[in-house]
Amino acid sequence: MTKSSKAKTSKAAPKAAAAPAAPAKAESTKLGKTHIVEAIADKAGLSKKQAAEVFDAFGDIVVDALKGGKSVGLPGLGTFSVTSTAERQGVRPGTSERITIPAGKKVRFKIASNLKGNL
Repeated sequence: MTKSSKAKTSKAAPKAAAAPAAPAKAESTKLGKTHIVEAIADKAGLSKKQAAEVFDAFGDIVVDALKGGKSVGLPGLGTFSVTSTAERQGVRPGTSERITIPAGKKVRFKIASNLKGNL
């Protein structure tokens, strides 16, 4: 066998043993999109595809409202709003150089008082 044929056969050969399975992780503290979609599907009696469409539509509505300068109130959870930030001075890490951070906007969330009391 030549070197080139050895290389071809070794790549095509199946692996002898699969890698050992990773140990099970502890339950994550983050609730991701897939978990939320599954919960919506279960509670509303929808398919996962329909629940994903509802979730995506809700996100689009919230983003569009915030871009339009409106606040979004979610009863029992809180309120999203957009606030302006002023131009300010900062320090570049590592060089200690003074820099000007430009004015901008940020999204704020104010938690509902009944949720805050129940945490």
